[in-house]
Amino acid sequence: MSDIFQGALRRRHLLLAGAAAPFASAFAADPEKVRVGFQKSSTLTILLKSRGTLEKALAPLNVSVQWHEFTSGLPLLEALNVGAVDLTADVADAVPPFALAAGAKLTYYAIESPSPQAQAIVVRKDSPVSSLAQLKGRKVAFAKGAGAHYLLLEALAQAGLSIKDIEPAYLTPADGRAAFENGSVAAWVIWDPFLAAVQRQSNARILQDGGKLSAYRRFYLAASPYAQRRADVLNTVFAELKKAGEWVKANPGPAAEWHGPVIGLDAATVEAANQRRSYRVQPVDAEALAEQQRIADAFVQANIIPRKVAVVESPVWKPA
Repeated sequence: MSDIFQGALRRRHLLLAGAAAPFASAFAADPEKVRVGFQKSSTLTILLKSRGTLEKALAPLNVSVQWHEFTSGLPLLEALNVGAVDLTADVADAVPPFALAAGAKLTYYAIESPSPQAQAIVVRKDSPVSSLAQLKGRKVAFAKGAGAHYLLLEALAQAGLSIKDIEPAYLTPADGRAAFENGSVAAWVIWDPFLAAVQRQSNARILQDGGKLSAYRRFYLAASPYAQRRADVLNTVFAELKKAGEWVKANPGPAAEWHGPVIGLDAATVEAANQRRSYRVQPVDAEALAEQQRIADAFVQANIIPRKVAVVESPVWKPA
């Protein structure tokens, strides 16, 4: 083969490689999406979203983030169950047992340690109701399957009552507040930041908070197939949530000033709410799972969940 022919062949290879390079680069640059569901009470996840922190942290893994907002935890886990989201932000302790009872294939990947004062049963200041026993026969608003639902069960049991002794009104936080303020319900069971908002902006009085009745841990969950496939993404998400929680607790004023406009509340209200939340992100441990089992059993006993749920057998992801 002549030197002229060899040179031409080399030039042809270089030209072909150069022409193919943009296509290869474009293909490699197309990131996989992780779909994250959250709600207005998902402080740490909203912090990551608003600052673009999670997108930056996941970029080296060629993963982008798609965000989906939900009104409360149960609709969020229903979306996880049907494959509409891959990961959830924090949901209340009562929510996962409902999803598991519906056959959801979920994996626990993080918790926030207890914040029992961050949810409560409230009545109006001029209400004649001064004890839990006086809720008997009255209409009480709460979100079905939320942590508020479990708190209500435990509070009623403490007063010698059951859910059958009241008239439940299953309402979203927005509808619950409207019903509370117009007097169509006697009590409302709600969590922060909505709790802090109704305390500061409306005529509300706490009848019973979580206290010793409900630890109110917050749980982060993943679709099990996703958790099995993308442990690297979960490691990154866990690390970023932990850092976000530490920042919020160390900077209560700036955190409230940032978070307030995002969720449509004034900074003072948000700071009051944040003081009642631990925001300590931790791996899921045996104690948390045992508590999940107790919550599931309580809902089964109340005939709210139709069958026994083996929560303690659920998969748990641990950070590397």
